[in-house]
Amino acid sequence: MKNLHNKIKKYGIYTLVGLLFILLNMIPIQLAIASWQAPQPQAIFTLGGGIDREEFTAQFASAFPSLDIWVSSGVPSNLARPVYQNAGITDDRLHLDYRAIDTVTNFTTFVPEFQKRKIKHIYLITSDFHMARAKAIAILILGSQGITFTPIVVPTNEPKESMLRILRDSGRSILWIVTRCTGANLNPRYKSLLYASR
Repeated sequence: MKNLHNKIKKYGIYTLVGLLFILLNMIPIQLAIASWQAPQPQAIFTLGGGIDREEFTAQFASAFPSLDIWVSSGVPSNLARPVYQNAGITDDRLHLDYRAIDTVTNFTTFVPEFQKRKIKHIYLITSDFHMARAKAIAILILGSQGITFTPIVVPTNEPKESMLRILRDSGRSILWIVTRCTGANLNPRYKSLLYASR
């Protein structure tokens, strides 16, 4: 009986690893299909993190008047809206959202919105030091949903993020693909936001 239990456990692990391997190998195919379906970006997506990202986005968006702008957990709207208004961006193009509490949830909260609007290709804007992690997450989360991206960096003098942070959030992204859970509830910031909203 113990031998049977060990065999079931062993083959269960092999099956799980095999399914994960197949799933991750599908992402490049989905990214290629999305690039073919939408060779040009259809929206601008900025990861919040400071007024400099919003100012950069406003100037960048001025060159693409037909694209809507999505900002995930950026500066408060009373600071953000004037930046966009000064750049001539109308309110109907601007979508400010404050649900995300970290980089992984920046992406997961917007996937349904992009899918609803049939957006297959976005400009992804974030700071240069943050882009490696953002790209890793975008490949996994957006790619698994058939959405591709063109990265645009905001220059800074900040040091690049550690590989540990990239690997941690890549793991959380894979967790989201499989379970639709990001593990954000383990973040102390999440818990304080949850209690504050009660």
